[in-house]
Amino acid sequence: MSPQEINRRRIAVKTADAINKIEGAEVSIDARILSEKWVRGELTGAQMKAALISKHTKVNARQEPLI
Repeated sequence: MSPQEINRRRIAVKTADAINKIEGAEVSIDARILSEKWVRGELTGAQMKAALISKHTKVNARQEPLI
């Protein structure tokens, strides 16, 4: 992967994180780790999305019901 592509990906991650912050959504450590792997080309966007969905599905399944 070229340095230019890595830079474009890093800017995309920073932009997404900034938008989440504006919206009041915290970016998890797991998401940051996966994002960095995507920036370096170690994961595809689809792999990153699948990993985040899997992680958050497991976390939500462990939470007790509100009622």
